[in-house]
Amino acid sequence: MGTNLRAVLLHAAGAAVMTYGYFHLPDVVANIRMAQTRGGHFQFLTIQGLCLAWITMLLSLASDLAPASSTFRRAKRAMLMVALPISIVISTTYWTLLTFMPHMILMSDPETTVPTSSGRVPKPERIPLHVDLALHAAPAIFMFIDFYFFEPKYPKTVSRKGAIILSAIFGMWYSFWVEYCANFNGFFPYPFLTENPFNIRVLIYLAATSFSALSFMALNAAHP
Repeated sequence: MGTNLRAVLLHAAGAAVMTYGYFHLPDVVANIRMAQTRGGHFQFLTIQGLCLAWITMLLSLASDLAPASSTFRRAKRAMLMVALPISIVISTTYWTLLTFMPHMILMSDPETTVPTSSGRVPKPERIPLHVDLALHAAPAIFMFIDFYFFEPKYPKTVSRKGAIILSAIFGMWYSFWVEYCANFNGFFPYPFLTENPFNIRVLIYLAATSFSALSFMALNAAHP
């Protein structure tokens, strides 16, 4: 089995775009220096999803360049089951809230969000569009194309059980992690978590986890 040049180009481009997005992350978000917070940028689901997608692209590239190796192939297929649905959750949530309720997804300076007599409402901070797309759109787009054009669908049993188990594991990990970081920082990386009590946040975590599993099962079922 020879090397598929189109797959190589896709995976190399995907890894490059995601690397670009990561290295252009702002050091300061909403007047908060991220390096001084617990968890730093890794408080954000976006960054954890970006890293999983980046690893998936690298494993895909390794599998492209060494097609006789089943190790890279199996590792890539396993990572794709985790990274693809998470990227769908991130892109769907981010762009929907950014369009309709940007104040719920973009952090604002905590020192200026306190009501004042000026009547001015501070706007949430935006990152440059090219970085925004590299972080919040590219992972889902590249892995979607990869899955539908270069990967066979997963067996139904593997799709259902794998999606549920892997989504549950990652969902529990992220919910514990973000709660742990917020306990030290005094705020969450996303306003829709900061502004809701614990019981509502639990429902949000459960909804995101369920959406992740269901989205992968749906994508796999629609795979030709």
